[in-house]
Amino acid sequence: MTTAVRQTLTLWAGLLVVSGLALLLLSAPPARAWMWQQTGEEAFAAQVKGLSDLAAGLLRPQVKLAPHAVTAHADVNPFGVNVFLEQEVEPDKRALAVQMAADAGFHWLRQEFPWEDIEIHGKGDFEDRRHEPYRSAWEKYDQIVALAEANGMELIVRLSNPPAWSRAQGNEVGSYAPPDDYQDYADFVAAVVSRYRGRVNYVQLWNEPNINPEWGVYPISPEQYTELLKAGATAARTANPEIVVIAGALAATIDLDGTTIPGRNFNDLFFLQRMYDAGAAAWFDVMAAQGYGLWSGPTDRRMQPRVMNFGRPQYVRDVMVANGDESKALWISEMNWNASPEDVEARYGRVTLEQQAAYLPLAYQRIQDEWPWLGVANVWYLKRATDVWEQNRQPEAFFRLLAPDFTPMPVYERLREYTGTKEIGD
Repeated sequence: MTTAVRQTLTLWAGLLVVSGLALLLLSAPPARAWMWQQTGEEAFAAQVKGLSDLAAGLLRPQVKLAPHAVTAHADVNPFGVNVFLEQEVEPDKRALAVQMAADAGFHWLRQEFPWEDIEIHGKGDFEDRRHEPYRSAWEKYDQIVALAEANGMELIVRLSNPPAWSRAQGNEVGSYAPPDDYQDYADFVAAVVSRYRGRVNYVQLWNEPNINPEWGVYPISPEQYTELLKAGATAARTANPEIVVIAGALAATIDLDGTTIPGRNFNDLFFLQRMYDAGAAAWFDVMAAQGYGLWSGPTDRRMQPRVMNFGRPQYVRDVMVANGDESKALWISEMNWNASPEDVEARYGRVTLEQQAAYLPLAYQRIQDEWPWLGVANVWYLKRATDVWEQNRQPEAFFRLLAPDFTPMPVYERLREYTGTKEIGD
């Protein structure tokens, strides 16, 4: 054996010994706990890989968050939840849902007022003639507003989902597609804001405009969405100068072909930059993004633009700061982890019910400890009126806090315990 070979073998042996000792040290409980706090991973192999990802992240440009530059809408009660109250047929069930949301410590209800369910049959027609006897289409939404008030809660009213009559091709271009004439949308926004002036103070104009199917079959267009946002914001501010306009929540995606290929998505960060280039900053008071954790926990500190984890809203904030919009807050419109069973597609990641229950309080704690620029974080979601999603084994069903029959999931109970320990003003 030559001297060179002996030296090489000795070097490899030494490296194996050092690596073995390092893995032994990392596998100790204190090290595992520390790695969880850095990577959001619970499995040892994933934690080790996560550390290498973190090291690689140091070579990329770091985000600029201007943490203390926000002047409004960040120092608020952070606890919000998405609800589908309009789908509850019985008013008593709507009332129970709001009461259980309040009991869990939520202050905000993010509730869609679907355009197609209010201005149903034609322009300026707010009568519901789908059932007999005919009634005002506003009736159940009046009750939703009253329920929020009675429980000391505030509404974030999402305005989207146009009626078929607002498009020459109806729903053939997608039931969520924008209207042909943006002034029709503006007029609807004005009608909602005027009716609930002084009672509804926050409106969100559209949802996920950067992905299919929320922009219909059309190619994604940040510029066209900015025009829709401008029309809606102008109408809302005219109807109520005190209204707070929230931009449509951006969905995290790495797709880049959505602006050229219909039915595809477009990267949220590029979409936001093009919104700013089109002058969108003047037309919203709060930026919004989705905050799903997917495959790792809320402590995941890895920052990679092509990886989706709970830390991604920091990239959205970075784009805001780069465009001189650091004084505005960012709100999370939807956040949670998916506790789907093994026989359901893991489209949104998969955690156990126990992990889901542990992760959401930790997410809120991280927001409060580390992200002073982030205001409300809305959990997705309280409950659905029926069990159709569960029966069809759709993964969306397993974000729920309550079963359709109001049975609490473990995450509901854990959140109620967590919020009960917090002293946070409204």
